[in-house]
Amino acid sequence: MHELPQQLANGLILGALYGLVAIGYTMVYGIVQLINFAHGEIFMVGGFGALTAFLALPGGTSLWIAIPLMLLAGILVSTLVAVGAERFAYRPLRGAPRLAPLITAIGLSIVLQQLVFSFYPDAKKARVFPKIPGDPFELVGVTIQRSDIFLIIAAPLCMVILGWFVAKTRSGRAMQATSQDPDTAKLMGIDTDRIIVMAFAIGAAFAAVAAVAYGLRTGQVDSRMGILLGLKAFTAAVLGGIGNIYGAMLGGLALGLTEGLATAYIQHVPGMELFGGAAWKDVWAFVLLIVVLLVRPQGLLGERVADRA
Repeated sequence: MHELPQQLANGLILGALYGLVAIGYTMVYGIVQLINFAHGEIFMVGGFGALTAFLALPGGTSLWIAIPLMLLAGILVSTLVAVGAERFAYRPLRGAPRLAPLITAIGLSIVLQQLVFSFYPDAKKARVFPKIPGDPFELVGVTIQRSDIFLIIAAPLCMVILGWFVAKTRSGRAMQATSQDPDTAKLMGIDTDRIIVMAFAIGAAFAAVAAVAYGLRTGQVDSRMGILLGLKAFTAAVLGGIGNIYGAMLGGLALGLTEGLATAYIQHVPGMELFGGAAWKDVWAFVLLIVVLLVRPQGLLGERVADRA
């Protein structure tokens, strides 16, 4: 039990990473009822955009100067790719059967991976990403790596800014109206196309923040990093109630805690020795999803878009 605070901290940090990416899934689905399965690759290109900015800086540049520039570059690349995908891949299929955008998203994922390969031929291998140097912090018996400080600050800050934006700004209220009834919102003078683009852009920006946090945390990026993490983030969005931005973050935290605690404790349960450890953490994450959906199909906080009916 003396390890419990450390495992809780590890799970919350990992869950915050999942939650940042999950927001992109839930915002797009909440407005256009589209599961953007290319969002994992949006996360990935944000990481490589940040890496490109880092490699372009003169040698010896302070990491405290490099990180903001990397963050801006990652957000710029992810946002441009997401907005371009919405305009040229998804918008023409907006009235098509739902299977068509799904297939398009899968194809877009492959295209984005190949584009990364064209700029980074060795992208399938892990590319070194800068890590914040220094010894970890010790806080009430919990060890926190310096590279995790970025994520600990960025995730709550992003949620506060997004919550304020949605609740207090004119564009945020237009986003809520479009989510509830896009046809009526258009009749009321809301430019729904602009709102949809905004949802893609905000989700991509959050994914880029998560990509920089991932790179700082692991010290590497690679072309496959968006596949599993994107799937986990989608799971977090469904777990929290897809279409609910607060549910996305809650689902991410629940998923991270499940992975952290299952990795540490399942193997110590009598008869479960073979089902513990890091190799089974992904399995237990999806077991949690199945259990929650069996008990509460709309997710932990409910599916906001279900209120349309």
